[in-house]
Amino acid sequence: RNAATIGGNVCNASPAGDSLVPLLVLDAQVELQSKPNGSTQTRRLPLAEFITGPGKTRRGPHELVTALWLPLPKPGFVGRFYKFGTRPALDISAISIGIGGVRQGQTLTDVRLAYGAVAATPMRATAAEAALEGQVLNAASIEAAAAAARDEVRPIDDVRASAWYRRELVHNMTLRMLQDESQT
Repeated sequence: RNAATIGGNVCNASPAGDSLVPLLVLDAQVELQSKPNGSTQTRRLPLAEFITGPGKTRRGPHELVTALWLPLPKPGFVGRFYKFGTRPALDISAISIGIGGVRQGQTLTDVRLAYGAVAATPMRATAAEAALEGQVLNAASIEAAAAAARDEVRPIDDVRASAWYRRELVHNMTLRMLQDESQT
């Protein structure tokens, strides 16, 4: 824990990696470099494409992660993060949630909802995003997004939580986070 790096967290590719959910919300890109023939080659991949499965990435055997690129959020951007585990500061997440978007009055645009520990990779919930995009944050739109997120995630049963419990957490905490945002 003392020498961890964000690049190491990305390359570890854990479905429950805490930094991965906010990075997905922020549309992060992973920069990779190699020097196969004496000259440096660089490529970038969106984080969502870089991670392919638990502990699996698109990093080649001779590549290093040299940077993470994050576009500047648009004016009015708001974001929230939530992690649930038995000991949230030190434990592997049972779920994690990241929400972001551009706030214009009571409306969110450029909506991003990302979830960790609920699928083989950290994931964006595109149906839940679509349910919120351009909508006034009210009880109906918030419930629609929370229900869509619950239906989109694909959790497993393990020692941290059952799949059913994770889906319920996704619904209830997405609901709570969006209700909280609607009141600010």
